Amino acid sequence: MTGTHAFTGRTLCDTACQLGEGPTYDPATDKAYWFDIRGRKLHELHLATMTKAVHDLPFLGSVLAVIDAERQLILSDQGLFVRTVADGRLAPFAKLEDKAANRSNDGRVHPSGTLWASTMGRSAEKHSGAIYHVAGERVTKLFSDITIPNSICFSPDGGTAYFTDTDVNRLMKVAVDPKTGLPTGAPEVLSDESGTPGGIDGSVCDADGLIWNARWGANAVDVYRPDGTKVARYDVPAAQASCTAFIGGKADRLLVTSAWQDLDDAARAADPEAGKTFELGIEVKGRFEPKFAL
Repeated sequence: MTGTHAFTGRTLCDTACQLGEGPTYDPATDKAYWFDIRGRKLHELHLATMTKAVHDLPFLGSVLAVIDAERQLILSDQGLFVRTVADGRLAPFAKLEDKAANRSNDGRVHPSGTLWASTMGRSAEKHSGAIYHVAGERVTKLFSDITIPNSICFSPDGGTAYFTDTDVNRLMKVAVDPKTGLPTGAPEVLSDESGTPGGIDGSVCDADGLIWNARWGANAVDVYRPDGTKVARYDVPAAQASCTAFIGGKADRLLVTSAWQDLDDAARAADPEAGKTFELGIEVKGRFEPKFAL
């Protein structure tokens, strides 16, 4: 690793989310979105004006994908829903599984327009979770027996998918069909972080194929090459950094969510920025998220 860089960014939103997660950006509207999973909230921030809106949800939402100008897809503990942007109306779309004890977690749209979506136990029960592939309304289970699925992202050419089980803490890669987003091989370890502090959490992959990973419990965003070499670490003000997203009209900025989940009063006092949402403050070569194809 080439070194650790001090935080030079800013706080984008000082609302402290219990479990800030699932950030994304819609370039058509210049709006960043993220969830407070435990708080059942969808946060919306217009970057040019810094105008903020918070939408109450009837479920534990964790992933948002743009469908078109009028509609978004939301992944939740109750399945997938289509959200109408104008009025926030939610229409059931598809179910992932029937485990009532599970909730949704990480996910991301593949360049083909399909979605990788994951589930886990509400109290991170061992091996309760899975990762699914969603093509329109067709749902296929890809990987099971996962405790905390995270780090789902894709190489720029759509030929490689990345993911992790944070409980195991090994960043994985698997070859996928660029046209469908379905695996064409078996997963293999890209980087074994099992003996190091902090957990591999949410990631995005930039235009050069670098993986930008939020490192839960380590006050950091780590950067990996496609060969698994860790090349940089960037400090963030909150210990439990949870996920990353490229934002801005050129996708050249990085948003980082965080959480105060599981922190007692003393720990929260020692981590006063926990749960806030940050901009890393450096220029990146990001990519806009693909739209979900119905």
